[in-house]
Amino acid sequence: MAGLTVEEAKAELIAQVEHEARLQAVALSREIEAEARRNGEQQARRIIVGAIQRMAGEQTTESVVSTVPLPGDEMKGRIIGREGRNIRAFEQVTGVNVMIDDTPESVLLSCFDPVRREVARLTLTELVQDGRIHPARIEEVYERSKRKIDELCVRAAEDALAEVGITDLAPGLLPTLGALKYRTSYGQNVLKHLIECAHIAALMAAELGLDVPTCRRAAFLHDIGKALTHEVEGSHAKVGADLARRFGEHPDVVHAIEAHHNEVEPKTVEALLTQAADAISGGRPGARRESLEVYVKRLQRLEEIARAHKGVDKVFAMQAGREIRVMVAPEQIDDAGAHLIAREIAKQVEDELTYPGNIRVTVVRESRAIELAR
Repeated sequence: MAGLTVEEAKAELIAQVEHEARLQAVALSREIEAEARRNGEQQARRIIVGAIQRMAGEQTTESVVSTVPLPGDEMKGRIIGREGRNIRAFEQVTGVNVMIDDTPESVLLSCFDPVRREVARLTLTELVQDGRIHPARIEEVYERSKRKIDELCVRAAEDALAEVGITDLAPGLLPTLGALKYRTSYGQNVLKHLIECAHIAALMAAELGLDVPTCRRAAFLHDIGKALTHEVEGSHAKVGADLARRFGEHPDVVHAIEAHHNEVEPKTVEALLTQAADAISGGRPGARRESLEVYVKRLQRLEEIARAHKGVDKVFAMQAGREIRVMVAPEQIDDAGAHLIAREIAKQVEDELTYPGNIRVTVVRESRAIELAR
């Protein structure tokens, strides 16, 4: 310092002080950032834990089998019918396997599609109570049971909406939403999962000072596409978003549905909160079982492969996926065409799916002639 002028000494001193100040500022900034991160994590954990603890939901896992009680074992013979005609007609109309064994006073209905299985259960229960069991009566009762299930779906949707506090959903969405009462995802009932997600998202949104109604609505509708996945091409997130958009849902709700599996990048806080609520509900111990979902997806894929062929009217995966029963339109497919479709489906199944044992492909071509005697 002795050989420096006053100006040079002043400049060097200022530079030294500035350097020390920068070091202190960086250290202080890091300390503030670390403290903010700790506090942020604690706050986020508090909000999530609080939402989970306040959401007391009940969860039951679903089966792929329904039991129908019988008044006596002699009823089993009437269900089977002469040379098995009744049981064949029932399985053909409903697409459900009837399992008759030594279990006293009961039969089992087996099907991976829970809506279809419930329609079959109502049908068989009414047939047993009435006592008249023959192919024409089976078709009549089946149609009535199907209408009843449609009504129950609407009622289930209305009950779910009342539980979460949503009052302005488009009426056209109610049947689709209610069908989720009979569907599961990894063993978790989808409609109950949506109710749970809506409550969790609303609680977290309230803690964070966000738009509670929008967050609740987005979380409640995020899986609605699962009711249509087997009918419409695309993932359930995309299908659900398209459905919500068609019925006039808010763009933020549509985006949250579309982005909840990161197929589209989430750009709104509602989308992120929907993802969080979905993960919390699905990640709860005991909420989900993976094996059932894998099994169901394999059976759904079997039906999709068969349904893609021209002239196919109905498709049922039966015998736990060991048989595909394909009903073709007789005016479009002749006998030779039925054999060709069976061969093509079998080849496609061999190429695309992995499965133990063999899968039988049965193509049924049936013509009916009906006249009225007056």
